[in-house]
Amino acid sequence: MADRWATFDCYGTLIDWNGGLHRELARLWGEERADGLLARYHELERQVQAADQALPYRDVMARVLVQLGHVPAGEEDALARSLPDWEPFPEVPAALEEVRRRGWRLAILSNTDRDFIEASKRRLGVTFDETIVASEIGSYKPAPRHWEAFFERTHASRDAHVHVAASLFHDIAPARELGLRCIWINRLRERADPVPDSELPDLRALADTLDELVR
Repeated sequence: MADRWATFDCYGTLIDWNGGLHRELARLWGEERADGLLARYHELERQVQAADQALPYRDVMARVLVQLGHVPAGEEDALARSLPDWEPFPEVPAALEEVRRRGWRLAILSNTDRDFIEASKRRLGVTFDETIVASEIGSYKPAPRHWEAFFERTHASRDAHVHVAASLFHDIAPARELGLRCIWINRLRERADPVPDSELPDLRALADTLDELVR
């Protein structure tokens, strides 16, 4: 029987990405501007990543921050400094441990740098069998290189694999285009387009849902 693999995006799915960004934007420019700046951050990030797929993620963050407005002196790397301290969503560590207990292997496919993801994995406190980051493969999702590298490294069976993520743009849409099973973690109560195999509000029911998709 082939190993069952669950791959995950990290930020927004496992780690509270919007919460970490919002806190730093509020610290730099005030709480009253933080929501608008957060929305703008997501728009600009896509543009910067698309323009230079080989750019390290810490540089992506710095470029976007500068485009958001006048950055106080010495704060150009504020997001990169704070990211290692961003916390997991409350239910995530226990949910991942249960998935592992049921025999699933875990991997992270992240649009970030190695040092960031290693810090976040320590906060999660769960063992991952494989980790693929954008800065090492020269590609940002939604480009397919993360999944290609994952299958090259693990030789995982596509029939025994599920991708789990919160971003429709970066993860669910390309996973569907690749013909992969996927679970959308819809923390923001958005409308699905494209439609995933399954939709959850958080990871509490993840283990049961994975077992339903791959028995």
